[in-house]
Amino acid sequence: MIDLSVGLGPVPLKTPLVAAAGTVGSVVDFTGVTDFSLYGAAVAKSVSGEPWTGRPAPRVGPAGVGMLNGIGIQNPGIDAWIEKVVPDVSAVPTQVWGSAVGNTSDEFAAVAAGYAGAGLPAIEVNLSCPNLDGHMFALDPRLAAEVVSSVRESVDVPIGAKLSPNSEDIVSVAAACAEAGADWVVLTNTAWGAGIDVHTRRPTLSGVIGGYSGIPIKPLALRCVIEVHRALPDLPILGCGGIASGEDVVEYFLAGASATAMGTIHFAEPRAAKRIMKELTSLLRKLGVTRLADLTGAMKS
Repeated sequence: MIDLSVGLGPVPLKTPLVAAAGTVGSVVDFTGVTDFSLYGAAVAKSVSGEPWTGRPAPRVGPAGVGMLNGIGIQNPGIDAWIEKVVPDVSAVPTQVWGSAVGNTSDEFAAVAAGYAGAGLPAIEVNLSCPNLDGHMFALDPRLAAEVVSSVRESVDVPIGAKLSPNSEDIVSVAAACAEAGADWVVLTNTAWGAGIDVHTRRPTLSGVIGGYSGIPIKPLALRCVIEVHRALPDLPILGCGGIASGEDVVEYFLAGASATAMGTIHFAEPRAAKRIMKELTSLLRKLGVTRLADLTGAMKS
C-alpha cells in the first residue's frame, strides 16, 4: 500500500496535489469539471479588498506549449466573494483555501481576516502576481515580510506565501516570509513573459507583459525549490510550475517540496489529477517507495 498523504507545515493533506489559485476559479464553480476528492486542497482565485475589474482583453494567449495571461486578478472583492461562494464551499470534497491579494499590507490583512472569519482553513498570500501595476511584493524581502506579518497578525489559520521566480534572491524572500509568520512558501508563480502577433504587430496581451506558465517553467520553479530547501530545510514548500505528470510530482519532492500544486494543466486537461495520481502511484511502486513524503529533499548531490 502506497501512502500518498503528506503534510504541508501544520496542514495535513490526503494527497500531494493542490489545485493552484487562478486555475480552478472559485473552486465551487469548477466542481462539475473535475473531481476534487483527488486533491489535498484547492485554492480559489485571488481576491482583493474591493472589486477589481482586471485588464481589458486580450488577457490570455498561447505561447508554444505554455501560455501567457494578463488578467489582472479580476474579482468581486472579499465581501461579495464570501456572500456568493462560501455557502457552497462545504460541498467541495477537499479543503478550500483562500488567496489574498492587495495593494497594501492592510488590504492583504483585511482579505485574510474575511476568509478566516468565513471558516476557510488556510490562506495563500499572493505576493507575486505579475499582472499588477507597481512593485511586486515578492521581489523585496522587507515588503514581503511586511505583508506576511500583517496577515499573520490578522488570522490564526495557517498561511502560505506565494513567491516569484523573477526574484533576484528568492532564498532571502522566503526566509523573510518564514520569519514573519508564513507556515510555508509556494514556489512559484508565473514568470514574466510576452508575445507579439507578427501579422498585426500587436502584443498578445493588452498589458504587453504578463505571466508565462505551463510545462516550460518547471526548470525555473524547480531551481527555486532546490535553492530554498538547501538554505532553509525546515521551511515547508508547495512546489508549483509546469506539473503535468506523476514524474513531475516526484521530481518536485526530490527537490525539496512537501506538496505540489497543479495550475496551467487544468486549462488543457481539467481532469488531469486522475491521470497524474495513477502515474504517481505506478512510479512509486516501480521505485520501491511506499511513502511519498519520504522523498522530500531526497535528491542526491
